Amino acid sequence: MAKIGLVLEGGGMKCAYGAGVLDCFLEGDIKFDYCIGVSAGSANGASFVAGQHGRSKRFYTVHPKNPEYFGVKAVISEGGIFGLDYIYATLSNEGGKDPLDYDSFVSNPCDFEAVATDAETGKAVYFPKSRIKRNDYRVIMASSCLPVLCKPVMVDGRYYYDGGVADSIPCDRAFAMGCDKIVVILSKPRDFVKEPEGHKNIYTHALKDYPEMARALDNRHLMYRESQRRMFSYEMAGKAFVFAISRPAKLSTYNMDTKVSEDLYDLGRRDYAASAARLRAFLGM
Repeated sequence: MAKIGLVLEGGGMKCAYGAGVLDCFLEGDIKFDYCIGVSAGSANGASFVAGQHGRSKRFYTVHPKNPEYFGVKAVISEGGIFGLDYIYATLSNEGGKDPLDYDSFVSNPCDFEAVATDAETGKAVYFPKSRIKRNDYRVIMASSCLPVLCKPVMVDGRYYYDGGVADSIPCDRAFAMGCDKIVVILSKPRDFVKEPEGHKNIYTHALKDYPEMARALDNRHLMYRESQRRMFSYEMAGKAFVFAISRPAKLSTYNMDTKVSEDLYDLGRRDYAASAARLRAFLGM
């Protein structure tokens, strides 16, 4: 049996698109042997592996209405523009308004990894499912922690930032973990071109204690373009099936307009419907 992997790009609120595709996977009983997520993609992936239809959608269309989620109140309470502790602890822990079904997450035979970037080395770190404990989702917080805009997240004595800085589209990691084929869900159109990071003076100063992290940001556009190139080469070779935003949409990592997120979610569902037959053929279903 071929080992099938699922690769989930990050992108903040743009990942509402992937939430739509993933809910269609759950409805169609499409399963994977391995799932790797980056940033908000790791949160989407955790909900998917737990089998929680609709949960990811709520984190783009319902919960952002709470002031603790994003903005001034998050900055005051947590020191970052996103309320990571609010999102991944207050809401997500048992007893929260929208808890992760941890038992289902753990019992699913699908392997899971979340990508984060080590603040000291600027290199990608891949946290396995076994590092995610009940009511302790710091691994996913770390994967989603935007440099400069959020405080780094400590996991086991080391600080981490957003995994998208070091490995935005971790196709190679999926193949290194033994996958024969992969399905990739992007948060951007196929023709997206990553430009160099802006405000270099600001982030270089803010990350003065983590020079390798700043260097990784300097090179992020080059890493991203190479990741794209390799992903499309895998697609051409019949080893990858790629979902990407199929038409112009309002895209922003920080957009808190829940109507825009709802539209992106719906677009993900429409793109799935248009590709469902080809996907099933690719998966041998």
